[in-house]
Amino acid sequence: MAFPIITAEEAASYIQDGTTVGLSGFTAPGVPKVVPEVVANNALKEHEAGRPFKIDLFTGASTGPHVDGILAENNALRRRSPYQNQPNLRKRINSHDCNYFDLHLSELAQKLRYGFYGDIDIAVIEVQDIDDDGNAVLGLGVGNVPTFAKMAKKVIIEHNKHLSPKLRGMHDIYLPQDPPCRREIPIFKVSDRAGSPLLHIDPSKIIGVVETDAPEGVKAFSAPDDTTLQIGANVCHFLAEELHAGRIPSSFLPLQSGVGNVANAVLYGLAENLDIPPFEMYSEVLQDAVADLLMKGRCKFASASSLTVTDPVVEQIFDNIDFFRERIILRPSEISNNPEVIRRLGVIAMNTALEADIFGNINSTHVTGVRMMNGIGGSGDFTRNAYISIFSCPSITKEGLISNIVPMVSHVDHTEHSVDVLITEQGIADLRGLDPVQRANCIIDNCAHPMYKELLRDYLKLSRRGGQTPHNLHASLGFHTAFIENGDMRTVDWSKYE
Repeated sequence: MAFPIITAEEAASYIQDGTTVGLSGFTAPGVPKVVPEVVANNALKEHEAGRPFKIDLFTGASTGPHVDGILAENNALRRRSPYQNQPNLRKRINSHDCNYFDLHLSELAQKLRYGFYGDIDIAVIEVQDIDDDGNAVLGLGVGNVPTFAKMAKKVIIEHNKHLSPKLRGMHDIYLPQDPPCRREIPIFKVSDRAGSPLLHIDPSKIIGVVETDAPEGVKAFSAPDDTTLQIGANVCHFLAEELHAGRIPSSFLPLQSGVGNVANAVLYGLAENLDIPPFEMYSEVLQDAVADLLMKGRCKFASASSLTVTDPVVEQIFDNIDFFRERIILRPSEISNNPEVIRRLGVIAMNTALEADIFGNINSTHVTGVRMMNGIGGSGDFTRNAYISIFSCPSITKEGLISNIVPMVSHVDHTEHSVDVLITEQGIADLRGLDPVQRANCIIDNCAHPMYKELLRDYLKLSRRGGQTPHNLHASLGFHTAFIENGDMRTVDWSKYE
C-alpha cells in the first residue's frame, strides 16, 4: 500500500474546530470506527481548556454510539445532517446545542455538489481494501461516500481488517451527472449494475491509512410481539389480496422496507406467507430478516445502501459470501433512494409512522410535534414515488395512554396525498380514491383502537361544519393537549370545544 499508515490520533489532528467532515457508511455499517472517537475526545479537551471545538458532520444516514453518540456527548457537533438516532444527539438537537436539518436521504449528496451547504474539508472513509491508485473496496454501508470522496479536500482512510476480502464485487458505485446534463440512471431491474464495484479516490488527497479491526455492532431489534406480528400479517394479507385482484403483477414487484421492529415483523411475515411469490427488494437498508429471506429463496435479489444486520448475521454472510454476493448489491444512497428508479421499478413502499391522523397525514419524526426523534430518513423518497405506499404503526402505545391515530398529526412529514394504505394491528385502511371524510371513517373503522374509536368519531362530528376537510382548529390537537396535561389522551373533553 503506497499510502502512509498513521494513527487515529494523527488522523484526527486534521479535524479542527469548524471543519466540515463527510463520513462513509449508512447506519452503523461502513461508518469509520476509530477516528470520530478521537475527534470527540479532542473536543472534550478543548472545551475543558476553554476553547471552542465543534464540527459540521455529514453522513449517509445514522451512525452509532462511536460517532454521533460520543460526538454529541462531548458537544462536538455544530451542524448535522441528514439523519440520526442516538439519544445523546437527540438531546442536543432538541436543546439547540446542535443545528440539525432533517433531509430526505436521496437529496444530501446532490445538494452538496450543487454547493448549497459549503465545502467538504475532510472525508473519512472505511474500506475493506484500497490499491495504490486509490481504488477502494468499501464496507457494508455506502451512503454518500462517492460525493464526499469527490468533494473533500483531504481524505482519511480507515482500513477495517474485520471485513471479508470477498466483498469485492458486491458494490455498485455510480455518481449521476448534475443538471443540466443529467441523463437517466441505467437501472431497469433490481439486479442491474450502473457503475463500478470500486470507489475511486484521488490518491493525492489521501492523508494516510488508519488500520482497524472492528465489527459493525448493529443491535438486534426486539423479538416480534403480538402487535407487530399482527401488523405484519395484515400487511401480507393486503399484498396477497392486491396480487389476487390483479392490481399487482403476477410476477410481483420490488419491496422497500423501513427500519425497526414493525418493519422486521413484516419481513418475517413475508417469509411465511406463500400466497406472495418470491420477490425482490429495492430498499435503503437490509435487515437480519432479509438474509433469512434470501437463504430461504423467498427473496430472489436485494439492492440497498447498507447491510444493517447484527454481527452474527454479518458472520453468516461472510461465511456464505459467494452466495450473498450474487444476490445483493450495495449502492450509494443517492441511487438506492432515487425517485426516478423507485418510480420506474414500481417499488412497493412499506414504512412506519409515529402517528397518523384520520385524514391520512403521517408524522414520522416529532414527538408531540416539537421533539425530534430520529428524522425523516428515506421514507419520503419511497413514499412519494411508490407503486403503492403503505404506512404502519401500532394503534396505541404506553398501554393505551397514547393513540397513534389522532384527529390531526402534531407534525406532518407525509401528506395524505402520498399515503395509499394505513395498517395497524386492528386492520387495513385502503385510502385510494377516497375523499377526506371517507378516509376519516375508513381509518377510524379499520385502524383505530376500540378505546379511541368513539372519541375520534365524536371529533369528526364536532368538526362537520362545512369545508372539504372537516377540522375544528381549536380541538384538532385535543388528544395531544390531553396527554401533555393529564398523561392520557383518553381524558380529552370535546365539550369544551363546542
